Amino acid sequence: MKPSTEKRLLRYALSSKKTISIALICLIIAVGLELTGPFIAKKIIDNHIVGIQTEWVQVEEQNDKNTIAYKNRFLKRSDRLNADDQVIETYTFIQSSRHYYLIHDQIPLDSSIQVVNDESVTVTSNNGTETVAAEKVAVRELYRFFEPELNPIVWLLVLYLGLILIAAIFQYMKTYLLQVHANKIIQRMRNDVFTKVEELPMHYFVKQPAGKILARVTNDTEAIKELYVKVLETFVNGFIYMSGIMIALFLLNETLAMICLILLPILLLFMKFYKKYAGKYNRVIRSVNSDINASINESIQTMPIIQAFRRTDERQQEFEQLNDRHYRYQKKMIALSALTSFNLVNAIRGIAFVGFIWYFGSRSFSVENVISTGLLYAFVDYLTRLFEPLTQMVNQLPQLEQARVSAGRVFELLDEDSEVIDNKEIDRIRGEVTFYNVSFAYEKDDYILKNVAFTVLPGQTVAFVGYTGSGKSSIMNLLFRFYDPQKGIIAIDGIDSASLTRQQVRQHIGIVLQDPFIFTGTVLSNITLDDPTIKREQAIAALKAVGADRFIEKLPKQYDEPVGEKGSEFSTGQRQLLSFARALAFNPAILVLDEATANIDTETEGMIQQAMNILAEGRTMLVIAHRLSTIQHADQIIVLENGQIIEKGTHDQLIEEDGNYYQMFKMQQGGLSEQAIL
Repeated sequence: MKPSTEKRLLRYALSSKKTISIALICLIIAVGLELTGPFIAKKIIDNHIVGIQTEWVQVEEQNDKNTIAYKNRFLKRSDRLNADDQVIETYTFIQSSRHYYLIHDQIPLDSSIQVVNDESVTVTSNNGTETVAAEKVAVRELYRFFEPELNPIVWLLVLYLGLILIAAIFQYMKTYLLQVHANKIIQRMRNDVFTKVEELPMHYFVKQPAGKILARVTNDTEAIKELYVKVLETFVNGFIYMSGIMIALFLLNETLAMICLILLPILLLFMKFYKKYAGKYNRVIRSVNSDINASINESIQTMPIIQAFRRTDERQQEFEQLNDRHYRYQKKMIALSALTSFNLVNAIRGIAFVGFIWYFGSRSFSVENVISTGLLYAFVDYLTRLFEPLTQMVNQLPQLEQARVSAGRVFELLDEDSEVIDNKEIDRIRGEVTFYNVSFAYEKDDYILKNVAFTVLPGQTVAFVGYTGSGKSSIMNLLFRFYDPQKGIIAIDGIDSASLTRQQVRQHIGIVLQDPFIFTGTVLSNITLDDPTIKREQAIAALKAVGADRFIEKLPKQYDEPVGEKGSEFSTGQRQLLSFARALAFNPAILVLDEATANIDTETEGMIQQAMNILAEGRTMLVIAHRLSTIQHADQIIVLENGQIIEKGTHDQLIEEDGNYYQMFKMQQGGLSEQAIL
């Protein structure tokens, strides 16, 4: 049983555990340092701002920086007394409304006071009501009580700033490591996908449009890239950040933290709901996107035909249908995402704050469970921070589902059965080819070739002729092992080709197609195909041997002339000469010409024929013939009809037999259209 998409994505993510581990350590340190902020703020508020509202005592002398001079008295906070301090009198410094009072007695800090006159106040607490002596602290004198707190506040702020700067360094390291690792994963995945594409058997490409395959290599891997580069980092960062906040909340107040903890299952249930519907929508979106790519690719490739036959409106309608379906499912995804993202987080945030206010309002005013101002600030700060990663994670759910669906499509491609790749060199073959009663069908029981048997000796030139659909190209496909026959054996130098790998079979076989493909690059790179074993001098010699130098040396940069896509700057005959030179440079023992002269004009045919004669020297040549005038000197001509060999022999022998070959030759000599005949 194959592992799930999520497990395979995780396997890719953990491909470099060392990098991930270092990044996570950096993230944990950064989050830990950053989350010290509310604790430091709580300490500043409770101990150094609101903290001055506490019990003060009068001492004999000003012996340290915690002692202040106030109206000919030396006052000090009782929690900062030293062992050698002599206490003269006890006071309580307290705020009422917008004014501060120094009460000449020790009273509970949660007491309410009412001013009687400038020298006394009424104090109401759980112990009852009493009138005590007090003095109002003028605004200009208030600073004295805060003065001892300034230095600790400054140091705490400097400490927090230092922690933030250190956290920034670790955040940078975390981001850098995760981003580099994410891009490394995508690099590896794209290499895996492209390698897989090169290993796929030929029938896969027959059944799958090029645009769909292209979409999986480019669009789908790009969507997965967003998963590793952005989504995964967001979720990892959010999980660590939320874990740190929950730990901090438990350290502050366990009951309030439990209220927040209940919210997490709500998020998990929603993610499960979202995955169900978003996955279904995204699968359709990605599939239609592949169809759109395939449609565009096909339209571009066939634009001359579309315009020539005035089919632009029909192609436009086909494209609009695909585009409309893509739009409809995108709209469904948008509706689902709009319903969830900020709406969901705001709802959860509202529930959390309602729970917090309920708890604070119903219990915090009791004497046993007083919540300090600093604790209140810290908890609200942490609660606000808790929803920042939550919002980011929820907003990344659409991208997560899109990446998950894209990954499923990519892994589906990677799971396709592939050919065994073995590039182990074998000795150069002599070039003998034998078909022993070979039968072959592209589809089950619909045989294209039926009991085909023939032998080509080393160095011979053998031509295959026949009407369209007779099986000529199928013979070449089997020889190259693009496909394998259902019956019979294909032997090369007496060795069953099925016992060799496909790469070993192709090592010493070359091919020239009817419509040669010219790659983007230069003239020389199209001859060598960047094979380091083929030197520049060899490539130039091959070009000169087939006569291509006559037009190449007229180019501005000659052999280094840039070549555009498909070599459109060259004529059909010139492109064919380049393909002949390519085959000659690789020096195969067996060369296949697949209707290489079919699209050549009469004037160019002489050049091509001369090039073919050069190519034939010292090697076995199998020619799928379109123009019978080009194969008259072949050692053997094999005539096919409906997948069976009906005639064999030299040109002269077949003419004498007055059979099918003779009729085809006579018709061509009579000037009938070759397209109608073959």
